[in-house]
Amino acid sequence: MTTPLLQAKQLSKSYHLRGDHSIQALVDVDMELQQGSWLTITGPSGSGKSTLLALLAGLDRPSSGEVLLNGQNISQANDVRLAHYRKEKIGIIFQEYQLFEELSSMENVAMPLVVTNMTAKQRQEKAMDLLKTVGLSHRAEHLPRQLSGGERQRVAVARALVHDPEIIFADEPTSNIDKQAADKVMELFYSFKDNGKSLIVVSHSERLADAADTRIFMESGRIVP
Repeated sequence: MTTPLLQAKQLSKSYHLRGDHSIQALVDVDMELQQGSWLTITGPSGSGKSTLLALLAGLDRPSSGEVLLNGQNISQANDVRLAHYRKEKIGIIFQEYQLFEELSSMENVAMPLVVTNMTAKQRQEKAMDLLKTVGLSHRAEHLPRQLSGGERQRVAVARALVHDPEIIFADEPTSNIDKQAADKVMELFYSFKDNGKSLIVVSHSERLADAADTRIFMESGRIVP
């Protein structure tokens, strides 16, 4: 049997509030992602979708349970190993873009490559190639405030792809953009998957859910049938 690319086992997350109070955001979640597949996580607001995404992406640590990448437990990895995982293995597309407002589109896309051995010229060339891929080479020198919401999202997609990750994580990637821009993002996701890569997408969008190989529904911190 093929080992899943990414797997969650009995994954739970609680957040402590004042005093003895806490919130259980995730409860004993089991899920897996196969190489080259697309998984969409759906469910109402507050159901634990973004918490699960953050744990799978190594942006947060679980209260209990494991996240396995190719069978290796990354949830208990030290900060250096987690940084390597985020730098080498994954790309993340945030709902609010999280672009650097003082940097151009090209500089934003190239930012993840600063920690590599690439020269400034090589980083610029790679960033321009990705901007061409997302149809924004003509916006390379524009700042985020000079771009539309759809253009900012495509810059964020290009940034997530710039280091050729194995897995793309996307949190509501089409929620703040119009249909035309959403169509372009969908095309990019299909292309990414066609190249043998994997996607985990959190979304309320039925289109993104229908496009996935697997869809899971969350409610009150649990995966439900």
